[in-house]
Amino acid sequence: MQQLEINNLRVAIGESEIVRDLSLTVRTGEVHAIMGPNGSGKSTLAKVIAGYPDYRVTSGGVLMDGENLLELRPDERARRGLFLAFQYPSEIPGVTIANFLRAAAQSRLPEGEELEATDYYAKLYEKMDLLDIDRSFTSRSVNEGFSGGEKKRCEILQMAMLEPRFAILDETDSGLDIDALKVVAHGVNSLRSPNLGVLLITHYQRLLNYIIPDFVHVMVQGRIVRSGDKELALELEEKGYDWIRDHAEEPALV
Repeated sequence: MQQLEINNLRVAIGESEIVRDLSLTVRTGEVHAIMGPNGSGKSTLAKVIAGYPDYRVTSGGVLMDGENLLELRPDERARRGLFLAFQYPSEIPGVTIANFLRAAAQSRLPEGEELEATDYYAKLYEKMDLLDIDRSFTSRSVNEGFSGGEKKRCEILQMAMLEPRFAILDETDSGLDIDALKVVAHGVNSLRSPNLGVLLITHYQRLLNYIIPDFVHVMVQGRIVRSGDKELALELEEKGYDWIRDHAEEPALV
């Protein structure tokens, strides 16, 4: 069993501290959901783990199987088996999904080794069938003119093809209607395995009706203030975040 360890992490942007002494361990085979109000630092946490350059880690570490990810470039983190699904995926006009995924798969091979086209397309079509994605989807330019649901489906297909050890899904339910939400949830559930650890960041409980987490953590003002199981998410749905905020002493982040 492999693990992603966040140890006493503190993160700032400019003079503002956003993540404050946060610790969390995600093991392969587990799904952890992080919930919290807007401005609690959830997306900042995701970006820092992936290597987003605008944030400054002031203390603590992020380890994947004992290796400090903070010492690696973002592409090196990805090659180690880390995947981030963006809250707002970018458009790449003129680059088809098939070619984009092929380039991503090729980049993970040892230098000098070429990806066989027949092997690549066999795997691509296998993953598309698993996720119930029509094969014509891959001839479209990456995210160009896509609906919110199509963008998130593209992210899930990338995750399926790259087969990471740890996947961070940053508010993957953002802006989705119920049908698109079900499609994304089906994709994530299809990829759950003992070899994949998932950190699912969400603002609303509704996604957890379809992706049942093993653990739920509530993040407020840059800290995890409470942890539990799916029942904790249901409690948040009923009571909102105000009763959790009462545990924090400082003003909410903006």
